[in-house]
Amino acid sequence: MSGHYDVDAVRKEFPAAERITYLDSGFQTPLARPVKAAIDLFLREGLETAGPKNVWLDRVEATRAKVARFLGASPVEIAFTKNTSESMNIAANALPLRAGDKVLMIHGDHPNNAYAFLNLQRRGVTVEFVPMTDIANDESIRPYIDENTRVISMSLVTFHAGHRFDVESIGALCREKSLYFVVDVMQAIGVVPIDAKAMNATFIGSGSHKGLLVPQGLGLLYWDKFRTELEPAYLAAASLAEIPADLIAQSDKLELAASARRFELGNFNLPAIQALGASIDMIDAIGVQNIANHCFDLGDHLIAQLDMLDVRLVGPRERQHRSPHIYVIALPAAEWLGHFEENGIRISPERDGIRVSFGMFNTFADVDRLIDVIRRRGVKPSHKAA
Repeated sequence: MSGHYDVDAVRKEFPAAERITYLDSGFQTPLARPVKAAIDLFLREGLETAGPKNVWLDRVEATRAKVARFLGASPVEIAFTKNTSESMNIAANALPLRAGDKVLMIHGDHPNNAYAFLNLQRRGVTVEFVPMTDIANDESIRPYIDENTRVISMSLVTFHAGHRFDVESIGALCREKSLYFVVDVMQAIGVVPIDAKAMNATFIGSGSHKGLLVPQGLGLLYWDKFRTELEPAYLAAASLAEIPADLIAQSDKLELAASARRFELGNFNLPAIQALGASIDMIDAIGVQNIANHCFDLGDHLIAQLDMLDVRLVGPRERQHRSPHIYVIALPAAEWLGHFEENGIRISPERDGIRVSFGMFNTFADVDRLIDVIRRRGVKPSHKAA
């Protein structure tokens, strides 16, 4: 029983959680009833009226404002994208990098963050990877900064082992060194409180199908509105400060929107954005910090049970350095994935084991069932903690 909110009531909003032991929200969160209701409303409106376009676009702006509050930003700093990868590519290509400039990244971080910057190598930009360690902060990053460094890019929470990096101290370092700072919050948003200003982030990229509870196909991009020198690598009417009323392109009127809309191409994923508005309402009603605290409690319980089985946890154990909700267990995925599936437990294979990722609806009983399934099969000595 959680002391942070009524988990049993929240769990009833996720029918999938009653059908299987769902421990895979780091891949995709199950659909919640309020989110489905928002999508159903969109579909019904489209079916019955062919779409109240102005109403739908008003909802886009209402959701934009909700996202801004969620990130400690203003609505003019929020753009809607397709996914995290698109957001990171927009950010990488907007930065004024030239041949010889260097980008610092964490080795082993999400590949689609890395590829956005590795693609700039064709322009002579250098990408240097800092070794992955359990702790990443200003002091661990500082030795790698030199006169060519222009950007630091990293995840707030790593997907493969649940590291939670000290992005606020690294953001302060970027401010000190006049560096751009790009942060991927895909595995954190909706579970870990995020303050874009405290991060000193230039860009923040994310999708919405994990902690934000929305089906795949919608991304978010935060842009620091004071970084007016940052421009998109492409242009559409939706990106402009003034869209021609007759929709005839004019070569002498190409001023960009003063808001993050400069990074949008129009034709939004309307059902997903409406779903996001409903999901943020749901998350706000519970409180992100409450969700984080509940997931931390589940994680503490999981770690204690693994210790009793002498099964190793991959990644950091201390709350200060771990995510609330992502835990990788050192059991070979090839040997164990089928066993969990046969027992109705949904998890993900990961590079160093199996990944357990909690959502707001998970309970201590879910953890106990996972541990019971591990215990009943037995653990070989080679899988024990060193």
